[in-house]
Amino acid sequence: MAVYLDFETPIQELEEQLENLKQVKEKSKLKSDDAIVELEAKLVQTKKSIYKNLTAWQKVQVSRHPERPYTLAYIEALTGGNFIELHGDRNVRDDKAMVGGMGSIDGKTFMFVGQQKGINTKMRQYRNFGMANPEGYRKALRLFKMAEKFNKPIVCFIDTPGAFPGLEAEERGQGEAIAKNIFEMMNLRVPVIAIVIGEGASGGALGIGVADKVMMMEYTWYSVISPESCSSILWRSWDFKEQAAEALKLTADDMLSNGLVDGIIKEPVGGAHGNPLEAYENVKEEILLQYNSLKSLNADARITKRIEKYSGMGVFVEG
Repeated sequence: MAVYLDFETPIQELEEQLENLKQVKEKSKLKSDDAIVELEAKLVQTKKSIYKNLTAWQKVQVSRHPERPYTLAYIEALTGGNFIELHGDRNVRDDKAMVGGMGSIDGKTFMFVGQQKGINTKMRQYRNFGMANPEGYRKALRLFKMAEKFNKPIVCFIDTPGAFPGLEAEERGQGEAIAKNIFEMMNLRVPVIAIVIGEGASGGALGIGVADKVMMMEYTWYSVISPESCSSILWRSWDFKEQAAEALKLTADDMLSNGLVDGIIKEPVGGAHGNPLEAYENVKEEILLQYNSLKSLNADARITKRIEKYSGMGVFVEG
């Protein structure tokens, strides 16, 4: 059964009407194609109208939609099942919240790394809701270094509510693991592309988010803190999360206008969860486009541009 967000009620009503009309046609053998076509056109127009005017908080809700495709779904679609997952950080254990491995797109091999949330309650617990421990970031770094060794470009899929904040994670060096990833990714000698496919929260996202090109899907967010946490700090309540979302400037449009990401990947009408196949194709095209623009640069030039890009963020000069 489809899941609808609170602002998607008009969409839900039209889809239910459409389904009922199709069932009536099937049972009665009557010709009602014109009515179905008209209703389908109205449904598309309604989706366009609603999604064109989403608030920042509503975009946060879309990024968390339970039917939205996650990292492994993108990897499987992009590689056509030609993906070999690699496990473990070679120190403590294999963190199930962080996945990665080798796969090819149109004959070109990439190293894929990303957070995986889980597609149902049991899998979300297994994947720790996409919140990686230090072992996850150390596994990611191991795969980055492997990609560098074999001269393979890297694609990172960001989708996390944050790094796991548990006591045991801090005891094993959560902050150090993320900081080391940021430092090491800045100096990787292979092309690195990062794509925010859902939530991009805090250092948990940045731990695999330092890249030559950072892209955001249209209805995602990227920020140092979630709207709920920001609201609880400033107002001592989650009731102001909508105002916090607006103030944080965390949407793809805000991030692009502030020069913090390099581009926005369009989503299908109604979001990636409405048409995953189209979302996969859009991401594939963007990955190949960005890779082709990066591969002509030599490693030293790429690293220099990467460092300059991040060093310039937040810096301004008054004339």
